[in-house]
Amino acid sequence: MHPYWFRWIIFITATGAAALSPAISYAGEGSLFRQENSGWFSLGTRNTLSLFNEMPEEGVGIGIGGQFRLQLGKRLNTEWYFDYLTSEVGDFAQRNDYHIGWSVMYYPGKQVDFSRLLQPYLILGHCFDYTDVFEKDNRSNHADRLSMATQGGIGTHFNITRALDVSLSGQYMVHFGKEVAADKQVGHTHIEVEDHTHAGGHVLLTVSANYKFVRLWGRE
Repeated sequence: MHPYWFRWIIFITATGAAALSPAISYAGEGSLFRQENSGWFSLGTRNTLSLFNEMPEEGVGIGIGGQFRLQLGKRLNTEWYFDYLTSEVGDFAQRNDYHIGWSVMYYPGKQVDFSRLLQPYLILGHCFDYTDVFEKDNRSNHADRLSMATQGGIGTHFNITRALDVSLSGQYMVHFGKEVAADKQVGHTHIEVEDHTHAGGHVLLTVSANYKFVRLWGRE
């Protein structure tokens, strides 16, 4: 049997290949970087909810962050983001997560039109995650870890104008690595990084506001 690290590297590689595979459908629409809407650079802010977390007694995570987008072609967009999320673990601990990652957004259907109200998309990506769990009454009692994750789901732009949109997406994120465990015992809160690796996931709901500031290439 292959070691755990080898299996998740293969999984992430396959996920990345799947994320980029829509590019092969561009043959009939001209060169990727010369297509309609290519080259747009956007900046935005985002808020995220983390639901159905696997850590026992962990509540809903609430987050804030920022992002930029770089559109590569008519149907292919990319999103590069940072999130800070915090959640309560029972009444005795707090968990903070920091996500830095990227996603590929693919616009399906016969038409891609940012002048209409709704523009749906598929989204798939990867991120690095730093997690810190600490006791509420004793910040020095803590444990932290670094991990990687992959995520995928669906979303839609609500186009206010051709340059301004509010976007809503739902994704399932799977983390690969050692989890942090927190347990309230008699007279003590025990927090540690588990000694085994596993894949654990949760749901992310993200709403963002984005503005297209400049077109870097593809001007007509």
